Amino acid sequence: MADSKCTIRTRKFLTNRLLNRKQMVVDVLHPGRSNVPKSELREKLAKMYKVQDAKQVVLFGFRTAFGGLKSTGFCMIYDNMNMLKKYEPVYRLRRVGLAEKAQGSRKQRKERKNRAKKIRGAKKYKKPGQEKKK
Repeated sequence: MADSKCTIRTRKFLTNRLLNRKQMVVDVLHPGRSNVPKSELREKLAKMYKVQDAKQVVLFGFRTAFGGLKSTGFCMIYDNMNMLKKYEPVYRLRRVGLAEKAQGSRKQRKERKNRAKKIRGAKKYKKPGQEKKK
């Protein structure tokens, strides 16, 4: 069942020159499958639109129609990786694997931010070997 075919159709195609991308609505017909992985769709769309790197294709917002068989979502294909990193939100870059998640717990990040707010001027972070003046 997992090896059955899926058909990809695009509509509302728009070339957005200001953001250096092509954007479109993607309809995926997948009879016999519950849904199709985004990685597979990314590869097929990259081949369809002759993109050199499949990571330039960003897919999001997919909804499966009631009863299955069809999913609809949004696709953006950037002209190059620099424009992708410049215009895409960080959470989508993390999904594609182009950005790292912040280290440490949320509480640690917030405490560090609040400690830095209390210090005034350019000396926000401690340098190793720096001593307090009395």
